[in-house]
Amino acid sequence: MAATLLLVDDEPGLREAVTAYLEDSGFEVTAVPSGEAALDYLQHHVPDLIITDVMMPQMDGYAFLEQVRQQPHLNHIPIVFLTARGMKRDRIQGYDAGCDAYLSKPFDPDELVAIINNLLRRQAAARDDAEPNLASLAQQIAELRAMLLQDGGRPKPPPSIQLDLTPREASVLQLVVQGLMNKEIASQLNTSVRNIEKYVSRLFVKTGTSSRTELVRFALENHLAH
Repeated sequence: MAATLLLVDDEPGLREAVTAYLEDSGFEVTAVPSGEAALDYLQHHVPDLIITDVMMPQMDGYAFLEQVRQQPHLNHIPIVFLTARGMKRDRIQGYDAGCDAYLSKPFDPDELVAIINNLLRRQAAARDDAEPNLASLAQQIAELRAMLLQDGGRPKPPPSIQLDLTPREASVLQLVVQGLMNKEIASQLNTSVRNIEKYVSRLFVKTGTSSRTELVRFALENHLAH
């Protein structure tokens, strides 16, 4: 499945040109004209990578980046800055703010594609390194599930809560509650680990949680899983 990218730029011409090039390079691209529109999009979607202009009206790239990094379900996303300001101090400010790469306009689109591919490879490697920690987390989730479901400590009747979960999100939630790791869930559902990460991130958004243990507790206490 193609990697999903979010492009944020207030220049229509550049937005269209970069979108077309990235789509020709095999990516799935959503383009928006402002940081505000990007934050609205991110309330319901979790892309694999974000590309954003720095100099934008109302909310510039630095303010947008700060908003993204403050949200637990989004702060892992690689972010590339595009800007006409290529001075050394501007690049330093970008990296200090938390961007992963900084590309000055005008730029070679092939260089942008190479940066994107490199960041996605690094993210995949970091994900593999995290697997041992996920195993420990799976044990914690299993213990939490047993505690909440034991006799005398069953969850309270569910409140009037409406969650618009897709069938696949509901399936992922059930498997998370069972203590399965992303790689195991991906195998059971015959999809990629990247897709499972997206589903889990969407579940965080929809349930207002920020970790797998919080998600499991929320699901059990509200009878969303068993």
